[in-house]
Formats: sequence, structure tokens, C-alpha cells
Amino acid sequence: QVQLVESGGGLVQAGGSLTLSCVASGGTVGTYALGWFRQAPGKERVFVAAKGWDSRTSYYADSVKGRFTTSKDNANNTGYLQMNDLTSADTAVYYCATKRWATAQTMALTNTRSRMDYWGKGTLVTVSS
Repeated sequence: QVQLVESGGGLVQAGGSLTLSCVASGGTVGTYALGWFRQAPGKERVFVAAKGWDSRTSYYADSVKGRFTTSKDNANNTGYLQMNDLTSADTAVYYCATKRWATAQTMALTNTRSRMDYWGKGTLVTVSS
């Protein structure tokens, strides 16, 4: 079974940066889109960013455009979410998910949320002021 493990979360001051990693074990990510989602306490899980299966196209939620960058390293079976200029609104548990052959935009669709191939267990990002 493929297992996704996120890492890189932690406590960071507002204006700071963090880079999250999502390592896929038991398989390769070359044919999978890699998406990032987050969920704050009492809120629904929402889309953040995604890299398409082709590792070229990207799609971002409006709330993170210009601040977050997602990438995928197929050779190392790892996805990344680089987060800059963090604010308290970015505090949440961040999850990665994969779906074979999906485009970056497809990963943002609500009906895709329940059709992911794999989900990680999440990593907590806390932004303090």
C-alpha cells in the first residue's frame, strides 16, 4: 500500500516561511497529481494548492496565490509546499493527497475530494503573531 507522510509543520512567526514535504512510500508519484489541503479547527477541509501529474502545471487557491509554491520531485517520490509570508489565517493541519493522472485544477474540485487515491495524516502549521 502506498503511504503518504507529511512533515515540516511547526510553529512559525507571522511573515515567516515553512516548507512542507509529502513523501510517498511504496510507489512513485510520476503519474500522480499532488494536492495540498488544510483544515482549521471547526472548519471544513479546503483546497490549497496542487501540482498536476505532469509535474508542470500548478493551481492555487486565491488565498495563497503569490505566497505558496508547490512542486513535485518524481525521482524522490516527494511533493513540496513552500509557504512564504505566513499569517495567522494559515494556521491549520495541512494534508497532502494524490490522484493518478489528475490535472492540477481537477485536484481543486469538490467532487474530487472524496475520490483521492491516498491521503496523508496531516502536519500542523501554527502561525503566531
